[in-house]
Amino acid sequence: MPTVEDVVRLLGGAEAAANRCGVGTEAIRKWRQAHAIPPRHWPAVIAATGLSLSDMPGAPPAVGAAPPPAATAVETPPMPETDADAVPEGATAALVLGDGSVFWGRGFGAKRTTVGEVCFNTGMTGYQETLTDPSYAGQIITFTFPHVGNVGANPEDMEAASPAALGLVVKQDVTEPANWRATRHLDDWLKSHDLPGLAGVDTRALTMLIRDGGPPHGVLCHPADGRFDLPALRARAKEWPGLEGMDLAREVSCRQSYRWDETTWAWGRGFGKQDAPRRRVVAVDYGAKRNILRSLADTGMDVTVVPATATAEEILRHGPDGVFLSNGPGDPAATGEYAVPAIRGVLDKGVPVFGICLGHQLLALALGAKTYKLKMGHRGANQPVKDLATGRVEITSQNHGFAVDDKSLPDGVEVTHVSLFDGSNEGIACKDRPAFSVQYHPEASPGPSDSGHLFHRFADLIEREKGE
Repeated sequence: MPTVEDVVRLLGGAEAAANRCGVGTEAIRKWRQAHAIPPRHWPAVIAATGLSLSDMPGAPPAVGAAPPPAATAVETPPMPETDADAVPEGATAALVLGDGSVFWGRGFGAKRTTVGEVCFNTGMTGYQETLTDPSYAGQIITFTFPHVGNVGANPEDMEAASPAALGLVVKQDVTEPANWRATRHLDDWLKSHDLPGLAGVDTRALTMLIRDGGPPHGVLCHPADGRFDLPALRARAKEWPGLEGMDLAREVSCRQSYRWDETTWAWGRGFGKQDAPRRRVVAVDYGAKRNILRSLADTGMDVTVVPATATAEEILRHGPDGVFLSNGPGDPAATGEYAVPAIRGVLDKGVPVFGICLGHQLLALALGAKTYKLKMGHRGANQPVKDLATGRVEITSQNHGFAVDDKSLPDGVEVTHVSLFDGSNEGIACKDRPAFSVQYHPEASPGPSDSGHLFHRFADLIEREKGE
């Protein structure tokens, strides 16, 4: 059996071992003193070294195995190099990162291989809403909450017609559903949408890697034949171009305009219907979640959805009392090539505008500001945001890898909200025209409803502009 020293050497030394396992170097010293590695760190060590469970210092010996020899003062000879690319026993899938790291585990869902940006989501609920959020296009999601799959899947929790994410990574195996709303097993649902999953991964270690180094490029491989060409997978991950410069809104947007009248879900009723709208709103679909459209309908809006590529003329042709700019994936600067001229055309007509997420970033670009890529991004349903006007702190749901650069905002545009995690911009408003936006998701699904009042703020803005 390898010693602790052998394992630390394979991990690249004490500091590298500490970073890999999400601990300090003091913990590595204690490993050496105890001549054992705590079981909670075994998955990370196995993923990084290719060792098996039985190789872990401190693991109980197999039944029938000979007892270890008595300790002597003789120095243990160096252990021969272990093939780090060997497939661990029981592994049927892997996440291969651009830096060469491999996280082995058990595959579920569809048997296929995908490549994209690996991010983490800190939400404790709503994995189905998250997977179907079009903002996650181009991304493989690591869920930090361990119990994924326990509520199954159902048609009501779909935020789009199909998942936008490229795959998911979880800690524990997907369980049987235990929820009265479930209509199918998550594994079955994933297979029906050709979406692969990876279980058995130390998601804390992976999350720390992402947190410290930023979201890496990765390949999630769940092969039907059980074979892993690691050099090819590493090359594919390394060569993936990344989300900067990538326009994904065009891919997830609707192809033609349509009407929306469904309202939000309520206990004992399900979804309602808006049959007495007061105002007309055009929602530009850069990757719109369904609950956004429901929230607009809730406030008395007759909602018409148009494609991301719609021009100002095509938007205004519907005679809107207000224009909504939706969430969406990808680089706002790339999407802005066609979205910014359209938004400017709407602003020039004095039509009230409300944007969220990508729509917030595109409004900022249309006003003359700039955007940049965040180191980690904000993804989860526990993000604190401060309203600078009221001092109120709201817990919000977020999913974005880009942000508006406060310093680039022109005169006449003010910062309205900031993140209490990193101080990045979370909202803007125009002083001289009826337009505002927020970076987060007031429609939730999943997440808290602290910010649902913003849809009513939009409705009130429309009424004021109408003079009523």
